[in-house]
Amino acid sequence: MKVGVLSGGGDAPGINAVIRAVVRKGILHYNDEIIGIRDGWRGLLEGNFACLDLDAVSGILHKGGSILGTSRTNPFKREKGPETIMENVEKAGLEAIVAIGGDDTLTVAHKMAEYGLKCVGVPKTIDNDIPETDYTFGFNTAVSIATEALDRLHTTAEAHHRVIILEVMGRYTGHIALHAGLAGGADVILLPEKPFAVEEVCEYIKRRRQRGRNFSLVVVAEGAKPKGGKEIVYSERIDEFGHISLGGVGYYLAKEIEKCTGIETRVVVLGHLQRGGSPTAFDRVLATRYGVAAIDLVHQGLYDHMVAIKGNTIVPVPLSKVIGQRKTVDPELYEIAKIFFG
Repeated sequence: MKVGVLSGGGDAPGINAVIRAVVRKGILHYNDEIIGIRDGWRGLLEGNFACLDLDAVSGILHKGGSILGTSRTNPFKREKGPETIMENVEKAGLEAIVAIGGDDTLTVAHKMAEYGLKCVGVPKTIDNDIPETDYTFGFNTAVSIATEALDRLHTTAEAHHRVIILEVMGRYTGHIALHAGLAGGADVILLPEKPFAVEEVCEYIKRRRQRGRNFSLVVVAEGAKPKGGKEIVYSERIDEFGHISLGGVGYYLAKEIEKCTGIETRVVVLGHLQRGGSPTAFDRVLATRYGVAAIDLVHQGLYDHMVAIKGNTIVPVPLSKVIGQRKTVDPELYEIAKIFFG
C-alpha cells in the first residue's frame, strides 16, 4: 500500500517516534510505501509530499518537534478544501492516511471520511484531554518538565520568602497542572475545571505563613479563571479552528495575591518549553506503540478509528466517539491534591 502520514496542530514530544514506527512497520512488515505529508493538512492541500524510507527515520526517536512540520490548517475553512485534498490524494496514489493530532486534526480526519478519505488517527496532545484513551503521548514529557521547574522554583521561593506562580499549558483542562502540582509539591493548584476565588488562594498562602512556611508555590493552568470571570486572553487572534490565544492568568493572580497579602509574588510562564525537547522514555514507548498499531489498523481496513491505550492495551476507538469531546481531570485526584494545599 501507499500510505501517507501527517502531524497537525501543536507539536508534542513523541511525534517523530510515531512517524518512525509507522515507517518501519509499514516497510519491513507490510512492504508499504510511506509518504510524508508536510505541515499537516496544509500539505494535502498544497500537494507537499516527501518519501519516507528507513534512512529518513533513522535517528529521530529521541528528537522533539516533527520532521514533517505541523500547522493548524483547517481544510474546511478553505474554498473547496476537502475536494482539493481528495484530488491531491488521488494524484499521489495515496491509499490511506495516518493523521497524528489532537481534537482539531482528528475532527478533520473524521469529516474527510465523508469524502472518501481513509484515515487512522493517533492521539497527540500534551494536554491529555482526548477521551477514550488513558494517555496521549507528549503529556508525560510536559508534566516532567513542569515538575522539574517546580523543583527549581521551590529553592528560590524559599530563599526569598516569596510566592511564585507557575503558569502551565491547559486551555480547557488541567491535567498538566494537576499532575505536575502533585509531583512538585505545589501549595495551590488551579484548573480550568474549577474556577477559583482569589480570597481562597490567599487563605492557603496565609495558612502556610502561620505555620512558619514563608513561601508558597502556586500552579495555574492557562485556562483557569476566577469565579464569575472569564479566561485571561493573551491575544485576540483566532486560529482556523476558532481558538483564541490564552495566557496571562499567572500575572493576574500575582497582582491579586500581592494586593491581598502584601507578599512579593513572581510569575514563571513555561509556555512552549513544555512542548520542546526530547520526549521521556514513557512517551517514546507509547508513541512507538501507537505508530505500530496505526499502520496495523490501516491494513485491517479499520478506518475512521483512532488508536488508544486503555490499561496497558492498545485498542481501536471510533473517531465518532472522540471528536468534540473532552476528557477533564479526575475529581478524586483533585481532592487528593487539595489535602496538600496551604
